[in-house]
Amino acid sequence: MAFAITQTCCNDATCVSVCPVNCIHPTPEERAFGSTEMLYIDPKTCIDCGACTDACPVDAIFPVDSLPVAQREYADINAAYFEQAGEESRAPAGKDLGPNFHAWGEPAFGRVLPSDFGPLRVAIVGTGPAGMYAAEDLLLHTRAEVTLIDRLPVTGGLVRHGVAPDHPATKKVGDTFARFHTHPRVRMHLGLEVGRDVTADELAAHHDAVIYAVGAATDRRLGIPGEDRTGSLSATTVVAWYNAHPEVAADAVELSAERVVVVGNGNVALDVARILASDPETLAGTGIAPHALAELRRSKVREVVLLGRSDPEHAAYTRSELRALQHVPGVDLVVDDHDPRVGTMIDAAGPQEKAALLREVTRQAVDWSLPPSAAGRRRIVFRFLSAPLEMCGDEDIRAVRVTGADGEVEIPVGMALRAIGYRGVPQAGLPFDETAGTVPHEQGRVTGGSGTYVVGWIKRGPSGGIGANRACAAETVGTLLADAVAGTLPAPTGGPKAFHRLARRRRR
Repeated sequence: MAFAITQTCCNDATCVSVCPVNCIHPTPEERAFGSTEMLYIDPKTCIDCGACTDACPVDAIFPVDSLPVAQREYADINAAYFEQAGEESRAPAGKDLGPNFHAWGEPAFGRVLPSDFGPLRVAIVGTGPAGMYAAEDLLLHTRAEVTLIDRLPVTGGLVRHGVAPDHPATKKVGDTFARFHTHPRVRMHLGLEVGRDVTADELAAHHDAVIYAVGAATDRRLGIPGEDRTGSLSATTVVAWYNAHPEVAADAVELSAERVVVVGNGNVALDVARILASDPETLAGTGIAPHALAELRRSKVREVVLLGRSDPEHAAYTRSELRALQHVPGVDLVVDDHDPRVGTMIDAAGPQEKAALLREVTRQAVDWSLPPSAAGRRRIVFRFLSAPLEMCGDEDIRAVRVTGADGEVEIPVGMALRAIGYRGVPQAGLPFDETAGTVPHEQGRVTGGSGTYVVGWIKRGPSGGIGANRACAAETVGTLLADAVAGTLPAPTGGPKAFHRLARRRRR
């Protein structure tokens, strides 16, 4: 009985480090790591010990014979990865290499040892995955004292406010991070915003180093006419709304339209489409905000259109998120057959190509003049190779004008959501690259900022899931510790008690 990794894999490779027989690939040392959408267990070399299941922070690993119905295909998916990659992806046969014979393990930060530098006080701004992976490295591998700061009154970042409520296993990684919130060398200040309540200089004056893990706080815009009409929103607002983000009003989203267009075809777009199209009773009992559940129960939405510039093979969503969409009860999937290239690509796709997953999905030329209720059941429509040109209407949006092989078409809608990516915002006291939406840095060290570092999306841009932040944090912490050894960190002028008093006085 082998184990299999499933949809919610976060790619942080914790499972790799505990596997005694090297049956989980790709490992962080392999070229494919970071480019695959998930990790895979080789059924031929798995010894059924279950160590990976215990280590997985998002409950993504199950015995093959215990896979939930909607996840049973992952037994074949795991096996197929090794069949395609060949025997070189398997552990060498006939060699007793001992447990964890692969060299990868917990971050070692080169030759840096805690004895190489004095005690450090490090402030981390942001308590999402990037900040907490950095805190974990500092707390487990050094004697540093860590000050955790978040502008919100709650911790978690995008784990709390960005993960769909029907993905509770993914949110469980927050439990792993939460164990560090009460660590004896941690001080936490919530509801404290750097640049509003305390300045960047004040924060730096009380710490040896400051790590900014503030993510990408806003969304990218389309730059088309009518984008600011009533009914045109960002998908990030909708995500924050159904996750009870304290800065998004309970009445921010009104679901009074039968048809909604979501511009974009990444995982966020699929999440929003799935939540809007699902039977709200399937969401009851999840972590969805009560006000969102009440609005979904009143919702008139019958159809969600996913509008993407790309073709089916190069869509931004992952295979696992598309598979999840195919298992939503009571919701039909349709591919708009407006462009013959779409069907040709789906039919010609190889078994491991993303487009092949749409082979069993109904294709039809959608008649946009018909009301969505005419289709019968709720449905989600993929329209590939199409781009928005204008949000049409007076004050309120009434249609989205789009391109396509069928010429310019107006799709009647009552709501349009842009889901084309997150974007970082300037941080008080730090340089900022307006083009990339990131803080300029060298291996995590802010350009021109001694003792100041970045990690996560504000460092590398809004790419990669939860697990990608683990290696990102290790690089930044490694740079910080190298600076500590070199003696280049500025000495703080204030102590931890002084900062605690300052934060308590300034917090709103």
